Parts: sequence; C-alpha cells; structure tokens
Amino acid sequence: MDSTQKNGKPKILITEDDLENQKFLNLILKRNFEVDVCDSEATFFEKLSENHYNVILMDVSLNGERSGVEIIRDLKKHPAYKSTPVVCLSAHVFSQVQRDAMDAGADAYLTKPVHNYELIDTLTKLVNREAVS
Repeated sequence: MDSTQKNGKPKILITEDDLENQKFLNLILKRNFEVDVCDSEATFFEKLSENHYNVILMDVSLNGERSGVEIIRDLKKHPAYKSTPVVCLSAHVFSQVQRDAMDAGADAYLTKPVHNYELIDTLTKLVNREAVS
C-alpha cells in the first residue's frame, strides 16, 4: 500500500458524515493532499484496508453506533495504524470531549468552524512528523 500518489502529495482520509463539510474539506485540502472521503465507520475501515494514509481527519460526532473517538481508540490498537496521525474535527468545544479524543489517541483536536490555515498547518506538521519518524 503506497502512502503517496504519483503527484507526491501526502494521502489524507477525511471521515465526515455531513456532505457540505465533506465538500468544504475536500476543496481546501486537495491542493496540498491526495484526498479520500468516507462517511461512516464501515467505509472508514474499508478505505483503510485498501490504502495507507499519511494522516486521518476524523469527525468526532459521526452518525451511527459509535463516535469518532471510539473509532480512533480501535484504530490505535492496530500496530499498522498506531503511528498514523489523527486530527479530530468537531463542533464540540467541551473540554471533556477533547480530553476523550486525545486519550483515545488523537494527535490534535480542532473545533468547527476551523480556519483553513490552521487545519492545513496542523495536518502538514503531523505528516512531516510521520515522515521523520
């Protein structure tokens, strides 16, 4: 599984169930990243089985049985994904939600609405950290 496309951009998997947010995130990130998008836990793990990603952007409040935090917790148990950086994106500003996400293994937590430069900067720093490791 290759972690970069022919264009040399790092690969990102955006896990977001809101279609408008998917479009927005894809639009702002496609210049710097090779973007894949999924909208559920099932498609998240399906995409992971087919590709390697340099970074994952996870909505904390996915519709479905489990939250993004629970999915991150399971993801980080797998040796192949233990070091894959995960950025949580959420409308929740409550410190407990943020603590839960970080305890589950998230590397960063950003709140919606997120500033484009803050999102790109955070993702780029994490990808570069992964490349150095």
